[in-house]
Amino acid sequence: MQMSQAARELFEARFDKSSLSSFNEALKSGVDLEPPKLSHGSRRFHRLALFSGRRRLFFFLSTLAQIVVKRAFATEPNLFSLLQNYTRSFPGIRARISRGSASGPITAAMSTMCSGCGRRMPHVLTVAGSDSGAGAGIQADIKACGALGAYCSSVVTAVTAQNTVGVQGVHPIPEEFVEEQLRSVLEDMGVDVVKTGMLPSVGVVKVLCQSLKKFPVRALVVDPVMVSTSGDVLAESSTLSGYRDELFAMADIVTPNVKEASALLGGVPLRTVADMYSAAKSIHNLGPKNVLVKGGDLPESSDAIDIFFDGKKYHELLGLRVKTHNTHGTGCTLASCIAAELAKGLPMLRAVQNAKTFVQNALDYSKDIIIGNGPQGPLDHLFSLETHSCNAGARSFNASDLFLYAVTDSTMNRKWNRSIVAAVKASIEGGATIIQLREKEAETCEFVEAATACIQICRSSGVPLLINDRIDVALACDADGVHVGQSDMPARIARKILGPGKIIGVSCKTPAQAEQAWADGADYIGCGGVFPTATKQNNTTVGLDGLKSVCLASKLPVVAIGGIGVVNARSVMEIGVPNLKGVAVVSALFDRECILTEARKLRSVLTDSVSEFLLR
Repeated sequence: MQMSQAARELFEARFDKSSLSSFNEALKSGVDLEPPKLSHGSRRFHRLALFSGRRRLFFFLSTLAQIVVKRAFATEPNLFSLLQNYTRSFPGIRARISRGSASGPITAAMSTMCSGCGRRMPHVLTVAGSDSGAGAGIQADIKACGALGAYCSSVVTAVTAQNTVGVQGVHPIPEEFVEEQLRSVLEDMGVDVVKTGMLPSVGVVKVLCQSLKKFPVRALVVDPVMVSTSGDVLAESSTLSGYRDELFAMADIVTPNVKEASALLGGVPLRTVADMYSAAKSIHNLGPKNVLVKGGDLPESSDAIDIFFDGKKYHELLGLRVKTHNTHGTGCTLASCIAAELAKGLPMLRAVQNAKTFVQNALDYSKDIIIGNGPQGPLDHLFSLETHSCNAGARSFNASDLFLYAVTDSTMNRKWNRSIVAAVKASIEGGATIIQLREKEAETCEFVEAATACIQICRSSGVPLLINDRIDVALACDADGVHVGQSDMPARIARKILGPGKIIGVSCKTPAQAEQAWADGADYIGCGGVFPTATKQNNTTVGLDGLKSVCLASKLPVVAIGGIGVVNARSVMEIGVPNLKGVAVVSALFDRECILTEARKLRSVLTDSVSEFLLR
């Protein structure tokens, strides 16, 4: 943030750096303050020592507003953003600062709220056009972000009349009103990530760049929308220069499809994967930190191949091409999903991978739906909320939790002289993402007591805990869900007992069993044994081919189980199907002297296999 010398002197004269530092430290520790050293209003600040928490911060902000803001806003607009950003730095506190109309006397009012009183959601702002058919544009963005657990606000750049046939009309929003929308949201709502879609003119691009300089955000995702899926032009040709000259330099990632990449590079044809590599590098040279060239429209490819380039390394993201006409809005959806994952704090490559998986799953779930009479139908972004006969209501389940699935074994824990609580704690510290308590020999009371203790550990770490087979134990200790086998209580009955908010997993060996698990309302399936194992007697193995066939037939996420450890986990993850989300292990963790060390080794192998194979 750049400030003029006059404004800097005004700020420092009214509130010196040592005062800011001492106040911040006091907020962290909760102790009383000595009065900050101010040339004006020191008696008011002395009152801060008499109050704690929110009231103390209120007096700080209100006095700061009176002393500094009132004098500086008229001549130094950047000071507004400086103060807004500073107040956000206080741990556990979020402050909202609002200004009066520029045409009247400048006023400043500050109100605060403690974030400990509520849950702060990841926030994406989409700057895009409105699609009356709701398949693309801001409508798709809002649905996609919501499906991934992010709040989505919107700035409308154009209103379109469109449906599954095509675009019948485009009405751009005046640049002045686009700027007003941007200011309203960015000034007040604590945006984490901005995602752009349809920017109909170079003027809108400039307005956006200026707004982001005034109100910086954590990340900027640019989807350079220029032509609709049906081929209708959605942006002026001059908009290309705005992208290249200004917006790309601010972007954390740019996500063109092959047609858009070609247009950005002056009409260079992109027909092969090699052309996509070259285009990704050329677009990266225009300024963005990362580039994703989407190959869904590549004419000579039987797979859905995207090329990700971070300036140093290329990654080939492979996906299965879904045969469907319901592809309208896939580009908007992908960019919005990337933005949502970034807002949740994920690194860029993982955000892109998760977004691609979401779009592929949405395409697969939506391939048979019928909306409209045209050639380009929409996606069902909220497919995870779809109601089944025994599967109504939302889930608390995230498929990425299956990545390193730890299944406990009481015999192994006794062998190494450790409690189930110690075993669970060590596995989580080593990187386990979900825990299943499989205690075949425990009495009910003993099982409930152990499960209750383990739940406290899991919930403090944000790791789900499931109970193997025993629905009564799951209910008694309020576990996150259960895992049942083919000879246990059917998933449809378990769902009726547990309700819609609990996780249910089902063991499956065949595509038919996987289909039944979906129909019964399960959330995921465990497929195996993939390899021979000593933990189950007379257990038929399915091998890697059987695992792949089940994954391809399943509409649910899959975790592989059976004889998996550090030496073979890579081969399991490299079968290359998007709904295989991880591996479940027993002996590889709990029949080892140090669970923590083994979990870290296995987590490292899984992470490397995903990044090196699925992304190459």
